[in-house]
Amino acid sequence: MTEISINNKWKGIILVLLAAIFWGIAGTLAQYLFQIQGFNIEWLVVLRLLLAGFLMLLVNYSKERERIWAIWKNKNDIINLLLFSFVGMLAVQYTFFAAIIHGNAATATVLQYLSPMIILIYVVFKNKNLPKWNEAISVLLAIVGTILLVTHGQITKLSISSQALYWGIASAFTLAFYTLQPQKLLARYGSIVVVGWGMLIGGIGFSFIHPPWQFEGTWSISSIASFIFIVIFGTLLGFYFYLESFRYIKPTVASVLACVEPFTASILSVIFLNVTFGLPEWIGTLCILSTILITARKGSERETKEEKNEEKNEVLHEDII
Repeated sequence: MTEISINNKWKGIILVLLAAIFWGIAGTLAQYLFQIQGFNIEWLVVLRLLLAGFLMLLVNYSKERERIWAIWKNKNDIINLLLFSFVGMLAVQYTFFAAIIHGNAATATVLQYLSPMIILIYVVFKNKNLPKWNEAISVLLAIVGTILLVTHGQITKLSISSQALYWGIASAFTLAFYTLQPQKLLARYGSIVVVGWGMLIGGIGFSFIHPPWQFEGTWSISSIASFIFIVIFGTLLGFYFYLESFRYIKPTVASVLACVEPFTASILSVIFLNVTFGLPEWIGTLCILSTILITARKGSERETKEEKNEEKNEVLHEDII
């Protein structure tokens, strides 16, 4: 029994690491398409959402058939799904790519990882509780990390454009919304259904602003391969592997392992795209990612307490029987 449990744990770890690496590579390839091949950001967002959403729902339909349509039978769920599709899914995709095109994949990815700090602040204000010491340290580290990342250690001036900073922080806020808003939908219908519909609806909606046939850029073997990787590996398999990992490991563990993504994007950007990433940037990155470790530790403690309570309830139930 223990051996099976260990094997499942390693399966979950491998799945989330693959997802994070795929995302990191996809971000770097997006920078390549934008800044070297001249691809249009709106076109890439539309095609990525349409294709990945359709494929995700198609795969899910082959397994669960009519269940993917159940989400359309409840009015409140439809409203929440539309809100998630546009303010969550579409917004997080667009702001992230905008941060890349105005800056680079490494900085955009790290800034997006400010979202756990934003969620933490939201929860503190929502519950009207003073932040605990570890929460205060988490916020402080996020602020220091961001300053180091965007100033190159020189506090008086930005090392990235103001647009890159704006879109990077906007990406963190939209990711926080993306994480918090669809919780009820995820519990009712499952991650694959909600994310698949969110992508497809977001892509269809954005098509009215930028039709998918309006393409700008240069097609080549490398750009075709990059586009396919972004859609298949960086979107479809990345999301699927990450969500599938929850079957074998806790979400808090998965969130920590997903920190491989910004490191992957940073290393690839430095090696292949000649992005300058010095000591201040690396220290800033570590500060921001450390907030995830703190948040995950708190979440892990909460999950452990919940598991103990469940075990106690099971024991009480057995005693009654």
